Amino acid sequence: MSLTQTQTQTQMQTPPRYTISEVEARTGLSQHTLRWYERIGLMRQVDRSHSGQRRFSDGDLQWLAFVGKLRTTGMSVADMVRYAELVREGEHTVDQRRELLERTRNEVRARISELNDALAVLDFKIDLYTGKAARQ
Repeated sequence: MSLTQTQTQTQMQTPPRYTISEVEARTGLSQHTLRWYERIGLMRQVDRSHSGQRRFSDGDLQWLAFVGKLRTTGMSVADMVRYAELVREGEHTVDQRRELLERTRNEVRARISELNDALAVLDFKIDLYTGKAARQ
């Protein structure tokens, strides 16, 4: 087997790894935020290269995408960290994780309802100003 074939085979067996700069570009999260997530326990400890540089995996990117969705819901950082801790603790925490997500889902639904009410008021006023509604 040639050196090129050996290198290609090794590359195919090694999952891709990303530098913090590449993750910043892919996710839009700053390097500071990525380090902070790791420091507070929102992310597991990221693998390091032989020189100590962080090397993120596809799994890390998927986790960051999920964390982004949790942020969008308005979940507190404390609850996100708690969820991450539960994940790391293992399968016996599934019920606790589900309860945390269900509570967040209920909060999101309530907020959506409030926003729909506010949207209806805006639509009414816009229709009023454009002459589509009876003037009051």
